[in-house]
Amino acid sequence: MALLIYVNDIVLAGNNTYACSEFKAYLHACFNIKDLGPLKYFLGIEVARGPKGLFLSQREYALEIVDECRLLGAKPSDFPIQANHKLARAIGSPLENVRRYRRLVGHLIYLTITHPDLCYAVHKLSQFMQAPRKEHMNAACRALRYIKGTVDCGLLLWAPNDLTLVSYCDSNWGACLLTRRSLTRYLVTLEGSPISWKTKKQTTVSRPLLRPNTILWPLLQASWYG
Repeated sequence: MALLIYVNDIVLAGNNTYACSEFKAYLHACFNIKDLGPLKYFLGIEVARGPKGLFLSQREYALEIVDECRLLGAKPSDFPIQANHKLARAIGSPLENVRRYRRLVGHLIYLTITHPDLCYAVHKLSQFMQAPRKEHMNAACRALRYIKGTVDCGLLLWAPNDLTLVSYCDSNWGACLLTRRSLTRYLVTLEGSPISWKTKKQTTVSRPLLRPNTILWPLLQASWYG
């Protein structure tokens, strides 16, 4: 069994119906809890059951974000961020309302729970929380217009026959234009369903190895062998 507690809300999951029932009866005897039945909504995450498995979405939460920014009537975007963006080199005027940008990015971070397709865009936008500029806000609005067209998307957790765990990992060199640090990314799937993913900057700065050329190599040999 797995138990998730947030303030006075509890989510119980397990593969033994009898054990779950006994545990709920024990909690009721201790705390006088109320059983609300199968999980349908928890902390902004909507849960729908079907023959293929569980479908997780944040449709209502996503619409609230778009409505708060007054973009319900905006034209949806086909992608959350431009491919060749120059956000790290933005030279536009600083935003007067920095708190609005930070609040928006915070909402987007929580939305990535069921929208892995937003992870790259949110990863970039969150790097400019300290001093956001006009270009950064425009990029965040593009992400909102993308969300407006994909509010019905989410994660499908397949009902597995066998629990096969598969991990993918990748990294690149010096991808961050601000710190010149490399990025490491990983994705973990359980029976084809994504359950964990992350993109993180490496703590050290990687530098290429010095390859000897026709000018330096004789000098190096002379210093090594006297």
